[in-house]
Amino acid sequence: MTILVKMQEEPPQWGVIELQGDVESRYQTAVEDQFVGDLHFTIQGNTPVLIIGHHILYGKAVTLEKPFAVLEKSSDSNSTEYIVKALVKQKLLFKTRPKPIIANVPKIL
Repeated sequence: MTILVKMQEEPPQWGVIELQGDVESRYQTAVEDQFVGDLHFTIQGNTPVLIIGHHILYGKAVTLEKPFAVLEKSSDSNSTEYIVKALVKQKLLFKTRPKPIIANVPKIL
C-alpha cells in the first residue's frame, strides 16, 4: 500500500509511506480517502512514528534513488498539459510489526 504525504511546503515536496502488509478497515470498507492514523517524528526528528488505532509502528526515512513528480492533468479542447504538483524524494518505510499500545491499568487490590 502506498500513501502520499506532504513533507515540505515550498517547494512542494511529498513523501511516500510504505507499509509491509495490509491495512484493513474494521467495517470491510475501502481505506482510500479515509483517516488511517497519526504520523509523528521523534524529538530528534529522524525517526517516523505511525499510530494506527491501538498500534504503534516505528520506521525510517529513506531517500529514493530516482525521485518522481506528482502530475496533474489539465486539458482543454486544443491541448493537454501536465502540471507538476510536487516532487517525491523520500519514503517513510515501516517494515517492522506493529506494537500494541497498552495504557496504564490500575491494579485491583
